[in-house]
Amino acid sequence: MIRVQRTFFSFVCLIVFCQQALLGAEPKSKPNFIVIFADDLGYGDLECYGHPRFKTPNLNQMAAEGARLTQFNVPVPYCAPSRATLLTGRYPWRHGVWFNPAPDGGRFRSGVGIAKSELLLSELLKENGYATICVGKWHLGHDPQFYPTRHGFDDYLGILYSNDMRPVNLFQGEKVVEYPVIQANLTKRYTNRALKFIRKNQKQPFFLYLPHAMPHKPLAASEAFYKKSGVGLYGDVIAELDWSVGEIFKTLKELNLDENTFVIFTSDNGPWYGGHTAGLSGMKSTSWEGGLRVPMIARWPGKIPPQQVIDTVCGSIDIFPTILKQANIKLPTDRLIDGKDLFPVLTEKADSPHTALYSMKGNALFTIRSGPWKLHVKQSLRRALKTQSKDWIDPRGPDGVTIIAPYEQAMPNQFPGLVSGDQPASMMLFNLKDDPAEQHNVAKQNPQVVARLKKMYDEMHAQVPNQIRNFNKQPQKKFLRQKK
Repeated sequence: MIRVQRTFFSFVCLIVFCQQALLGAEPKSKPNFIVIFADDLGYGDLECYGHPRFKTPNLNQMAAEGARLTQFNVPVPYCAPSRATLLTGRYPWRHGVWFNPAPDGGRFRSGVGIAKSELLLSELLKENGYATICVGKWHLGHDPQFYPTRHGFDDYLGILYSNDMRPVNLFQGEKVVEYPVIQANLTKRYTNRALKFIRKNQKQPFFLYLPHAMPHKPLAASEAFYKKSGVGLYGDVIAELDWSVGEIFKTLKELNLDENTFVIFTSDNGPWYGGHTAGLSGMKSTSWEGGLRVPMIARWPGKIPPQQVIDTVCGSIDIFPTILKQANIKLPTDRLIDGKDLFPVLTEKADSPHTALYSMKGNALFTIRSGPWKLHVKQSLRRALKTQSKDWIDPRGPDGVTIIAPYEQAMPNQFPGLVSGDQPASMMLFNLKDDPAEQHNVAKQNPQVVARLKKMYDEMHAQVPNQIRNFNKQPQKKFLRQKK
């Protein structure tokens, strides 16, 4: 009987061995994903992107250990649409959030946000066994039906919109847990919650979406960083963001998760006053490169080769399909996904997967980018608040209670990008390889390029729903788009 048992046991072991040999090896655990999304961080706000005074040692190290992208674009130069695009892989005129929901005024005060019909990265990952959390700014709707916890996130901590919109209250899950918010503690508080999530879920695959509040105005840094950088409040804020990134990597290494975690750091759009565009034109809310081009660093030891500087044209629209591909999750087939898998770019420096990238402002397309060429179909000023000065009073400025530095905020005289160059007009063409600062309109010298780009623009613009294109002609009423 004993001999029979031993023979049977040996037979079972042989079958298991053969299965492993046929499969190559036991399947590896699913990778973890972390997306760190700064708010209004300019292309030149980091030391590794050329800032002359700000120090960002942890982000410098992240770039040295992975890939630093220099032609990474967002589709809209302001907050909410950029966030929805990252989480859906779709342009704003498809996912429907082409505006900034705001609880304190405007046509988007309430009843607007991400449609239930949209599929977010969080939802697809959760359906496939991932623990998910959003820590920070949501801005895809602040009414209950739009809460992060109703769109694929197991938990949430943060402010549901921009930190200069009133009321500034902190949500835990679906309940307010602090009002007024001590904004100086936000970066630290968000970081600590993110670390707690990583520790709790170290034995299972997880998705951490960390959309920080900073450096969106009003700027605020904790006591540990306030007045420590030596280069002003903005520098203090950047230093604390850098610290946060360092704490995340420290925890990943401590828990032996480092080599199984794909981390992306980027921004939702260009900088506000006090920021830096590294010599690009414009700023946040403009369709110049200073508003649309943002830093992007990707790190995954053993997967993404270190010390890469990648000039390939791509964008935040590509994060959705890139993460899903690495999670071995198929893209939805019932809707158009505009993003492309970036992994060949990150691992092999492949050519751009896009024929063209488009940007939107308000309810219309503004620019098209194809290779080195960028066509400004519609005119955009190079600066916001053009007539304002250092005496400007921000109607959404700090109230002296929710932050610790109410009189040190950046002002319009601290312009982040270039304002020089040819006078803004419609149908301006720039060769960004030769003229990255968009100083010289070369449309007259390149009529064929203009015609080619305008044709592609028209084809894409035809896909913008009439409900959006005609929005400014409609009476002011609630607007909620639920179309796929």
